[in-house]
Amino acid sequence: MLEPGTDAPQFTLPNQHDEAVSLPESGLAVVYFYPRADTPGCTTEACSFRDHWSEYEDRGVPVFGISDDPVADLAAFAEEYDLPVDLLSDEDGTVSTAYDSYGEKNMFGKTFDGVFRNTYVVRDGEVVLAYEGVDPEGHAEEILADLDGTDDL
Repeated sequence: MLEPGTDAPQFTLPNQHDEAVSLPESGLAVVYFYPRADTPGCTTEACSFRDHWSEYEDRGVPVFGISDDPVADLAAFAEEYDLPVDLLSDEDGTVSTAYDSYGEKNMFGKTFDGVFRNTYVVRDGEVVLAYEGVDPEGHAEEILADLDGTDDL
């Protein structure tokens, strides 16, 4: 897990529209990592960001959801749930690894590499808030509350 005060790794990844998207060099941004598009927890988390999208827009805070799903899967996921956030495809896990959000996982007795459910708030290229192993329910609201409760953000 990257700690607050750490430089946020820069990235450029394709979004659900197959457009190259990069982490902004200045201002605030939310970068959340999720295991798999269109699964129950990931859908709950993505829809929470969708439902609070106007509050993020009003603050000028872009939200980037990153998984190792291919662009086509992200496009279908975004369309099905009307998701306004940039869903980014990190198929080889390079960016997720740089954010300490990719590695060995165990599920149903199987071991595999995958994306961990972590979130970072980045300001001017530096991690300012970090959330490890987040609960997808209410996570978007939790971040908004933390943004409101922190004077220096």
